[in-house]
Amino acid sequence: MDGGSSSDREKMTGFLRRLSFQPVSLRVHDIVIKGNSRTRESLIEAEVINAFRSASTMQEVIQAASIANAKLRRLDIFDSVSITLDAGPPELPNTTNVVIEVVEARNPLTGDVGIFTKPEARSWSLEGSLKWKNALGYGDIWDATGAYGWDQTTELGIGVRMPRLKTFSIPLTARISLLSQDWLKFSSYTERMLGLYVGLISTKYHDLAYHLTWRTLTDPSRMSSPSIRRQLGHSLLSSLKYTFKIDRRDSHLRPMRGYAFVSTSQLGGFGDSRFLRFVRQEFDLRGAVPLGFYNTALNLGVSAGIILPWGKGFMSTGTPVSERFYMGGQSSPVCSLGGPTSFSSPGRDVLGGDLAATAFADLSFDLPLKLFREAGIHGHAFLCAGNLAKLSENEIDSFSPRRFLQSFRSTAGVGIIIPTKLFRVEINYCRVLKQSEHDHGKTGVQFSFSSPL
Repeated sequence: MDGGSSSDREKMTGFLRRLSFQPVSLRVHDIVIKGNSRTRESLIEAEVINAFRSASTMQEVIQAASIANAKLRRLDIFDSVSITLDAGPPELPNTTNVVIEVVEARNPLTGDVGIFTKPEARSWSLEGSLKWKNALGYGDIWDATGAYGWDQTTELGIGVRMPRLKTFSIPLTARISLLSQDWLKFSSYTERMLGLYVGLISTKYHDLAYHLTWRTLTDPSRMSSPSIRRQLGHSLLSSLKYTFKIDRRDSHLRPMRGYAFVSTSQLGGFGDSRFLRFVRQEFDLRGAVPLGFYNTALNLGVSAGIILPWGKGFMSTGTPVSERFYMGGQSSPVCSLGGPTSFSSPGRDVLGGDLAATAFADLSFDLPLKLFREAGIHGHAFLCAGNLAKLSENEIDSFSPRRFLQSFRSTAGVGIIIPTKLFRVEINYCRVLKQSEHDHGKTGVQFSFSSPL
């Protein structure tokens, strides 16, 4: 017995030594799938087959098993995935059977609800979502979302995401949404949108999507400016949007090192000449550098965007008011681009800009108490600046780059960030350093509740 055990140990030691220093010939004979009572076997095979197809050594098969495990987990329909290697048929030496055992989600129906704030618009919203996973057995995830804002904003949506369509490995995403926004607090119009979104290409770095939106602008106050009155009524937006993204940061919530870059290009006006026609381009670049004390990191970022109409006499026409850029106000950590906000002047139409530029610096650091550090509670100080300019309707003739830079708005502040499982809490003291004549930004304490993701 002892001699046999010693011999087995020597064989195993020799095999491991060989595995470490030279390739061991091995090919996959068969893929065996277990535990998939609801999920189609063809889906699992299609997700993993390419990883194992070219593997010809033990090392490559092990690496392929790791890749296949990660791909199946990313489907988000299994509670667990395990992959083991079994001996192949005796008549076929140097072969293995790959055994994939999955545990499907016990409860395919999940949901969440939360209350979030938008300090830049001084508004609250109640948001909820419901997901039904793997309803058809193709890895499909159906979701229904709803949001109600105390600022008279309502949004409803339903969508589906599938990891592949038959033999095509490109994910398919489709969504229908209904959005109603009341901008009367900051401007003179209300907006209603019924939209269809179809994801055409979605990879790690690239996204291509088609948007079809029926939009209605109304003026209940009957006090809108000429620029708004020209756009009242119905319009149809048919556009393609391409996004290139890369994120090399160690965390998107509190990055300590790395960089991220996003470029978004949108071309509106496919189809009839009466559709909204514009070209929109945005860039966003961010970087984080550790400073080496108190877990401190400096985050820097710049964003820029431009939108222009296209077609005959394009510079004399206006851009869609709801597609223009707006300053996000005092909210940390950056003067973001979005809809009309509290930084804008009530009683005046907020028209936004065709050209936008923002920049920010954010210094994050640990707080002295160990209790705070263990809970992830940390402090930060930030400075942000940005500006807008109109270029369409022949306004480009009077545009001055020097005046654009000199009239930048700016805000500084300090605060505490409290991450929780339900939401992310920010308590910031913000001070407006510079604002335009008709801006109504205020210095003071702000509370923010946002999604933890």
